[in-house]
Amino acid sequence: MSHFKFIQVTENHLVAQVGLNRPERHNAFHPEMIAELTQLFLQLDKRKDLLAVVLHGFGKSFSAGGDLEWMKSMAKFSYEENLHDARLLFDMFQAISSCSLPLIGFVHGKVLGGGMGLISVCDFVAAEEKTSFGFTEVKLGLAPAVISPFVLKKARPQVKDFMLTAQIFDAIIAQQLGLIQFIGNPTQCFEYLSQTLTQLWSLSPEAVRETKRLLQHLSNPSSPIEQRETSTTVLAQRRVSPEGQEGLSAFLQQRPPRWNHLQTSENKKFPKEFFISLWQEWMELKTNDSNKEFSKGLP
Repeated sequence: MSHFKFIQVTENHLVAQVGLNRPERHNAFHPEMIAELTQLFLQLDKRKDLLAVVLHGFGKSFSAGGDLEWMKSMAKFSYEENLHDARLLFDMFQAISSCSLPLIGFVHGKVLGGGMGLISVCDFVAAEEKTSFGFTEVKLGLAPAVISPFVLKKARPQVKDFMLTAQIFDAIIAQQLGLIQFIGNPTQCFEYLSQTLTQLWSLSPEAVRETKRLLQHLSNPSSPIEQRETSTTVLAQRRVSPEGQEGLSAFLQQRPPRWNHLQTSENKKFPKEFFISLWQEWMELKTNDSNKEFSKGLP
């Protein structure tokens, strides 16, 4: 794995943990972070030895979106240069969205602007109960343009109201809009992550990745003929694949399939220790008062 400056990547138990690492800027992204995230997820998509990715942010917030100083500086550049820059941002979201590994987001603090795009390309999102969300672009005379295709693909139609008004909303509304899947205190979010990864541990890795690719493909406009061809091809390929044959044989023989990673785990559950460094580093970057409040919800 390449060395990165603005994101932190660790791997344990077949899972990559990706941390946005500009805490002093509330993990607002700029060209360097955008390039690193794009490169990383293009690499992760090729990794056959991983089962999932967890995305989080260090410091007080998950992500405040685009760095305002960076966006202000772009006003000095030409339209063509701004268009190129915007396309690189789109390519980042597309690389993350297209990664065939299941992507689980954990968010806290503020999720604003482009940060909303990041949660929209996650398959599962757990939010700390006090997290606030918002499409704040129109307050700045901008538009939630690049993130719109990804947001509209995931969220319910009512999300347009918040994109038009820049209204800040809470985790409950984010869940109602379909942007996040779970709300809780840190301990509860911790348990949700563990349970989700435990479930993924028990599944066929290739089948999960192929299913994610299929769902992404079918979510794009296509003709019934194309949908028929795509879906039937995937089913036929899975039936004759080594994992498909192993899964069917295991079911008929009433035994666990060989790719069930829970069979090699002593606790039969994804180890919570995987997240300890995440919590510790996250807490260290918060204020003392926030640390005291946050620590109440920790094991």
